[in-house]
Amino acid sequence: MTGAVSPDRRRFLTAGAAVLGAAASAQLWLPATAHGAETPLPDGVFSLGVASGDPLPDGIVLWTRLAPDPLNGGGMPDRVVPVEWQLAEDQRFRKLVRRGTAQARPEYGHSVHVDVRGLRPDRTYWYRFRTSGQLSPVGRTRTAPHPYSSGGSLRMALASCQNWQHGYFTPYADMLDQDPDVVVFVGDYIYESTPSATGVRRHEGTGEPFSLAQYRNRYAQYRTDADLAAMHANAPFVVSFDDHEVDNDFAGEIPQDPDKQPHDAFVARLTAAYQAFYEHMPVRATAVPNGPHIRMYRRLEFGRLARLNVLDTRQYRSDQAKSQAGAQDPSLTMLGARQKQWLLNGLQNSPARWNLIASQIMMAETDLQVGEGKLWFYDAWDGYQAERNRFLKEFRQVRNPVVLSGDRHLTMISDLKEDYADPDSTVVGAEFVGTSISSNGDQDQAAFRKEWDPRRPDNPHWKLLDAHRGYHLFDIGRAGIDAQVRVVDTVRQPSATPSTLARLRVEAGRPGVEVV
Repeated sequence: MTGAVSPDRRRFLTAGAAVLGAAASAQLWLPATAHGAETPLPDGVFSLGVASGDPLPDGIVLWTRLAPDPLNGGGMPDRVVPVEWQLAEDQRFRKLVRRGTAQARPEYGHSVHVDVRGLRPDRTYWYRFRTSGQLSPVGRTRTAPHPYSSGGSLRMALASCQNWQHGYFTPYADMLDQDPDVVVFVGDYIYESTPSATGVRRHEGTGEPFSLAQYRNRYAQYRTDADLAAMHANAPFVVSFDDHEVDNDFAGEIPQDPDKQPHDAFVARLTAAYQAFYEHMPVRATAVPNGPHIRMYRRLEFGRLARLNVLDTRQYRSDQAKSQAGAQDPSLTMLGARQKQWLLNGLQNSPARWNLIASQIMMAETDLQVGEGKLWFYDAWDGYQAERNRFLKEFRQVRNPVVLSGDRHLTMISDLKEDYADPDSTVVGAEFVGTSISSNGDQDQAAFRKEWDPRRPDNPHWKLLDAHRGYHLFDIGRAGIDAQVRVVDTVRQPSATPSTLARLRVEAGRPGVEVV
C-alpha cells in the first residue's frame, strides 16, 4: 500500500480519548436529557447497534455508528458529536474498568472506533455508549488469551456471503446460541447488486452503490438485520472483505467491466467503498483508508494455541487469467509481493500450535471438468497456481496449517495437497470453505447434487460438499480441531430450524481432515 496513514492521524481517529479509571458511578448512565448548548440529536441514534472486533490479550475495538435515519445518509447534523463509552467486568456495569469519550465525526459517517487497551487477557467484558441522553444496546466482548498461554480451547465461527436479497440472516441466531469466542468473517458482508423485485428482501436505493453516501446506506441496511446485530453485540468479529463490498470479481484497481467503468471512476468507487467498509466495521485505525487503499491483512494471536493470518486477496492481485496457461503464469499474484512475504514469515516463525489462514478465496483445487482434462475457476487460487503451489509446498514445514475460506456459497471441505497435478501428492493441510449465510438462498439440493456429484471423482481431496446455508463452528484444542457444519432449513423466513449437517476432525500433527 502506498501513502501510509500518519501516526498522528491514527491517534486522532482511534476515538479512545481521555480513558479514565473505574471510579465513576454507573448511575451517571441513567438516560437523561441532553445538556449544554447543543441541539439534542434525533431519537434512535444507535439504530445500527454495537460491535467489537480484533481481540488482543490486552485490548479490543468497540464500535458504533450514530444513524437515526440509517437508510438516508444517517440523519446526523454536520458536526462532531462526543460519545461517552464504558467497559465493565459485569453486565450491570458495577465494576467499570475503562471509560472515556470518543468523537463521532461527520467525515467518517459519525462512526466510533474505540481501541481500548490495558485489559486483562482471556476475559469477558461488557460495553455501551451514550450521547445526547440516549443509551446504546449493551455489547459483550472478549479479549484474547495471554500471549504465552499454551492450554485451553478456542471456539471460533466462520461466516461469509450474506446477500440481503437472497434471504434473512437466520444462521446468526443459531451462532448466537453456540456462543463462539470470536467470529471470523471472510468477505461479502454486503452485496453491491441493484434492487430486485423478486428478492426475499429488497436492496435500498435505485441501483448499484458508487458514491460514499450510497455505500453507507447499503451497509446501514445490512446492519439492521436483527440476527446479525445480535451476533455483533455478543462476540468480537475479525472481518475482511472480498469482491462484493466493492464490485463483483474486481482485481486491484481493475473492475469486472473496464469498458463500463473507466479507471478514474473505479478508483473513486474503491475510495468510497473502502471508507464505508471502515466506517461500519470494528477495526483499528491502522485500517483507516488512504484514498483507494486500505490495509486489512493482519495477524491475531490466541496465545500459543492459534495464530490467525487474515489475508487480503483482492487489493493486490493481478487481473484474473482467461486460460489454463494463464492460470499457471508464474508472474500472476493473488497477494502481492509484500503481503506474500509477510504471510511466509508469519508461517515460518510461528510459535502457535495451529496456524490458521483466513483466505476469502478457496485454495484447494476445484476441477470442474468431468473426466479427462481440467477446468478451473480463475477468480479463486486455481487462477494463481504458481503462488498457490509455493504456499502448499511451504505448508510441509508449517505446524498444523488450516485455511478458512468463503466465496463459494457452498460447504467445500478438503485436504490441501502439495501438488494437485499428482494424485499421489502429499497432504499438507486442511481447508474449510464455509457456506454462505444467505447467498444463493434456499438452494435446490437435488439440482446441486446433479451438477456437483459427477465432479467428485476428479476431486478426491474433497471430503464434504453441501449447499445448505449456514456457517462452520470450530472447537480448537491442542490435540485437534473439532468442526461442525451448522445449517438452517430456510433463509426465506425470519426464523429457521438449525441442525448439525456434519462433524469433522483435524488431528494435530496429522495433515488433512476427516469426517467423523
